[in-house]
Amino acid sequence: MKSRSALAVAAACALSAQLAEARITSVTWDPARSQAPSMFAGQSAAFGGLSFGRVGQYEKLRGTAMGELDPNDPRNKVITDIELAPRNAAGMVAYSMDVFVLRPLNQANGNQRMLLDFNNRGQMRLGRLNNGTVTSDPVSAADAGDGLVMRLGYSVAGNGWDFGATGTANMKISVPKLTGLPGPSYEYLVFDNATTTTATLTFPANTLDKALAKLTVRSLLDDTPRTMLASEWEYASPTQIRLLPAGTRFQQSAIYEFTYTARDPVVSGVGLAATRDWVSFLRHASAAEGNPLGGQVEHTYSYSISQPSRTLNDFVLFGFNEDLQGRRVLDGILSHTGGGSGDQINYRFGQTGRTERNRQNHLYPEGVFPFAHQTLADHLSGKTAGRDERCKASDTCPMRFEVNTSNEYWVKAGSLLHSDTRGRDLKEPHKVRYYLMSGQSHGVGDITDRGVCQQFTNAVSPYPAHRALLAALDRWVSHGARPPKSEIPRDNERVWAVTRPGIQTGVVPQKALGWPSIPGVTYTGVITTRYFLDFGSTLDDGIISNYPPSLVGRPSYPIFVSKVDRDGNEIAGVRMPGVAAPVATTTGWALRRAEFGGNDGCESDGQHIPFAVTQAERRAAGDPRKSLQERYKTHAGYVMAVAKAARKLGEKGFLVDEDVQKFIAEAQASDVLVGVPPARDHDDDEDDRDDD
Repeated sequence: MKSRSALAVAAACALSAQLAEARITSVTWDPARSQAPSMFAGQSAAFGGLSFGRVGQYEKLRGTAMGELDPNDPRNKVITDIELAPRNAAGMVAYSMDVFVLRPLNQANGNQRMLLDFNNRGQMRLGRLNNGTVTSDPVSAADAGDGLVMRLGYSVAGNGWDFGATGTANMKISVPKLTGLPGPSYEYLVFDNATTTTATLTFPANTLDKALAKLTVRSLLDDTPRTMLASEWEYASPTQIRLLPAGTRFQQSAIYEFTYTARDPVVSGVGLAATRDWVSFLRHASAAEGNPLGGQVEHTYSYSISQPSRTLNDFVLFGFNEDLQGRRVLDGILSHTGGGSGDQINYRFGQTGRTERNRQNHLYPEGVFPFAHQTLADHLSGKTAGRDERCKASDTCPMRFEVNTSNEYWVKAGSLLHSDTRGRDLKEPHKVRYYLMSGQSHGVGDITDRGVCQQFTNAVSPYPAHRALLAALDRWVSHGARPPKSEIPRDNERVWAVTRPGIQTGVVPQKALGWPSIPGVTYTGVITTRYFLDFGSTLDDGIISNYPPSLVGRPSYPIFVSKVDRDGNEIAGVRMPGVAAPVATTTGWALRRAEFGGNDGCESDGQHIPFAVTQAERRAAGDPRKSLQERYKTHAGYVMAVAKAARKLGEKGFLVDEDVQKFIAEAQASDVLVGVPPARDHDDDEDDRDDD
């Protein structure tokens, strides 16, 4: 069998000297992983040959890109430790990464827009926009879903950027390792099972001397950690620890914290520069230079969910939306669940795969000022900064949709994205809009599954809104059309969290929130507290010297969440039909079951707490929330309420027409109140009537 490089087009194997300006030095496409008949004779089009309206068929390219960075270029010098990275014969810092391109087979039919699918831990998210399969290797017609992105004519690109990404199909990157360099590291370890016997460390231990490490354990977040004896644990290898005697299992859902001296950090910030140069290459290099989208890209957008959205916060913060020729890289960013946090990608021994929530990872440098786009004075640190400072100076700021769920407000201090460090509302930047997806959890749950939580999980989805917002972002960038107005908690719509000094979580008072007392549902008000932590004097240089930091005596930032209505559903934000015409109370927060950590927060999950079907059932249960029968009368009444909510969202720009109709059709096909007689009007309780 011929090698990949022999089968790849010559231009992709050895790019011209001019291409070095973008620092992508070679691209090799792999025929075994591609579906590209225009490049590899005999291959079929992508998605089983499916055609997407006037755009026609698509082809997929998978391969490897090699790149190099000049460590002396000011745009690269912001990368922590790049000056320590090994250099090639030309004095450059080299890397390699997986790359992906999806393009119309006839590129003349495309819309000259490129969508960067900025992957989550290596896994791409195109399927969310297409109602298709979430995969980094789409192959079949089923993977295409309804093909919205392809029907619109987009080309789609992806690249490895996260050094921690794994998996054959996923997008990975190889970045320089600083072999032998030691430094402090910290592991927060929780296993929601009773079978785990070893814990893997992100970086290898510099020494196996247990006297230089510490392992603690506690059952609940508020408990005082107990330092485990040296006789209770050992190193199984430089990258693993285990409990003693051998075979002892970690306690289910207990919190273990391991502090040690690690070695061999990686220069993870290279992933930011690699992304910059890959997008710039696809946007500006010619077909003769090996660019599969040469001459076909007028505008560039990104789509990201969770971890990569936080990384894009850092991407802009550190100036990577300006390429090496001073041009804008991304024209628009559709960011979901990034909040005002970063991703540790530019810290020595940073752990990009971690994320803070209300029971996990509070003591990592994720929620570090600046949180907002605007340049602000931080009254706690004394610093003045903003995430958009660099791009404003170079006139390379993107248009940006900041989409967050209720969960980001409850577990990630999301309100700091659009308030100052004293909690005051900020004036909206010209190029940014903010959207709270009301009553939604971080991910989309399953109303038949509790997971490790007390209640069924929240299944209200933000993805239909993403589809409409992609179209709105394009209109905004391309034609200056006004996007949907920001919808976030303001003024009397919000309630403030109360800090418990020295404790990792605070409380949202039930009365202030407006939360109803629902039979069988526990309310504690648990919410993440955003402390100003001391990671040491070298943090601004990307080096953590105080790890993990202490909470003792540390001040916190004021944060808030949306108030709720009588049902417990949030009043602020974009209310999808599942919230505006509800069959349940849906929340962005949840609590763990007793066997998985008691009443500690259930991290990324929210709750689906169904309404009683009939008035009689509600009264028998003592539920203060109206039953389905009382609110909608009949199945037809429910369908009308969903239709009204969906059409309103369509008018405001949060749903495309086909999704408005889909919501209505799903309501019609549902069993809500089917066969249930309407409640008699005179049986309605006075205090059950809807608020205006």
